[in-house]
Amino acid sequence: MEGDRYHGGLCHPLDPRSGVSLHPRLGDVAPSRHDRIDHRGGSRRPQRRHPRRSRILQEGHRGAHSSEGGGRVNALKGFSAPIVAGVVLFGLWQGVLSLFNPDGFVLPAPSEIVGALIENWDEVYQGVRITGFVVVSGLIAGIVLGIIAALLVTRFRTANETITPLAVAVNAIPIIALAPIFNNWFGLTSPRSNQAIVVALVFFPIFINTTRGLTQVDRSQIELMESYAASRSRITREVRIPNAMPFFFTALKLSTSLAVIAAIVAEYFGGRQDALGPMITQSAGLTRYDEAWAAVLAGTAIGAVLYFAVLVLERVAMPWHSLIRAHGDDK
Repeated sequence: MEGDRYHGGLCHPLDPRSGVSLHPRLGDVAPSRHDRIDHRGGSRRPQRRHPRRSRILQEGHRGAHSSEGGGRVNALKGFSAPIVAGVVLFGLWQGVLSLFNPDGFVLPAPSEIVGALIENWDEVYQGVRITGFVVVSGLIAGIVLGIIAALLVTRFRTANETITPLAVAVNAIPIIALAPIFNNWFGLTSPRSNQAIVVALVFFPIFINTTRGLTQVDRSQIELMESYAASRSRITREVRIPNAMPFFFTALKLSTSLAVIAAIVAEYFGGRQDALGPMITQSAGLTRYDEAWAAVLAGTAIGAVLYFAVLVLERVAMPWHSLIRAHGDDK
């Protein structure tokens, strides 16, 4: 093929004058050859690049670096927004009480709550350790049981007909009704009764959301894997589980707060007396509301730490999901 003398047309790939050009008279991309060395003893003179194309390439290079840093910027935004909202909330709380309720008897000011927290730090820290252990252990057990049940329901029809109605029935029972039953089973002062209540509340959202993620898979993906003679276990591992990850982490974020609520409410009916639940009830009964709110603040801190830990785990386990969500927010 014979091209334009100024490379404006299509030339033979071995023609030294050819090249993919963005401007007349300039072959910006050299033709495909087995050797780019001039056989007369020197290297081939590099093609002169058009300044407009150089500027485009430089801008694209800078854009690539900015997109790499965009994920980190969005991650910082995700952590900073709740902190700013909390500071604003406590500021409004302090201002409203200073204007309309100087005594702050039932609802103390944040400054008084923080003061009570510092003054009773040893007792609050001990309560955080006890309640935190119940929360974390019950949360982990509920997650494991929920995932196992979701896998069984997805794999076996009989399990679906058995486990799902039972999970719905248990979830409909209030904590107040479960606490005396578990206290009789495991003992009034045993932490296992409170852990069992946490497991009961955490299990349902993990089970339902994970099951939804495992089953709501694009049929074409399943058919593609079956066309390669993939086994059911491989389809579950490579298609269903990745599809269920966003559903699972959504349920996990909800379960962190449910676990804290379940543990503290369960401690009202049994368990160790130096946990956060008894501390709240005893302080409120003695009208020491600043100490009661200090214990509430400690429980809130447990839930916040667990929630942010789930956010970090989500970004590590699903970096692609975070990038897609970040690009969607930018648009």
